[in-house]
Amino acid sequence: MSVFSIIVLIVLGFVLLLIEFLVLPGITIAGIAGFILIVAGIFLGYYAHGVPTGNIILITSGAGMLIFLVAALKLKTWQRFGLKSEIDGRVGTIDNTVIHQGDTGRTVSKLAPMGKALISDILYEVSSEGGYINAGTEIRVIRIDGNKIFVETKS
Repeated sequence: MSVFSIIVLIVLGFVLLLIEFLVLPGITIAGIAGFILIVAGIFLGYYAHGVPTGNIILITSGAGMLIFLVAALKLKTWQRFGLKSEIDGRVGTIDNTVIHQGDTGRTVSKLAPMGKALISDILYEVSSEGGYINAGTEIRVIRIDGNKIFVETKS
């Protein structure tokens, strides 16, 4: 195998590892294939051309990877490809300015003991204090405990 073919294998391995780091999340076939191609190129350098040429290929590949890594970290390449958006939504929080103890509404689904209810034109997941409540029943908020709303049938 020619030295050019070995260089092509190693460069292709570097490209696949670059794709793995920058594009594909996790450990994928591209990363594994890139690693195998680099190791195969170094092994073939030793096998086909002897120890001196194999050592040159190994040192050059290691230096190339080190230069690539240092350049990527210094140029902040990772930050250009990283996700910059933030998630500011909250799950399961109740806006205490909209719903209060004593508010009334109507069940949308059967509460057994949990279900959906429409209170102040907003759909909430609520729990009944007294057992089952059928859909379409008028309800009243009896207490709000953290992110849970407890209701009873409106009397």
